[in-house]
Amino acid sequence: MSITVDAADAAFPPVSPSLPGLALGAAPQGFRGRIRGLRAEASGGLPAEEIERRLLELGFVEGARVEILHQGLFGRDPIAVRVDNATIALRRREALAILVEPLG
Repeated sequence: MSITVDAADAAFPPVSPSLPGLALGAAPQGFRGRIRGLRAEASGGLPAEEIERRLLELGFVEGARVEILHQGLFGRDPIAVRVDNATIALRRREALAILVEPLG
């Protein structure tokens, strides 16, 4: 399940009517939401499928609750994210592949 978009659009979702929401990597610290889907792109020499597989293995699955706990000082990278009951550190470019919607 991959949707290709221009790099300039990656930080400013929504990107698709079929997957409404915003990218977790563009959300502010303290954001709480639910995962709507993944939209991985090739990055750092890794194919999009590999990035998507890694995120799924870490628990970033549709419907999981997420919260941004902390962001790094320089470039806000990395970010600490709580997914259900696990805390995971992600690069911002990885978090941009996770589409979320706010809780509420």
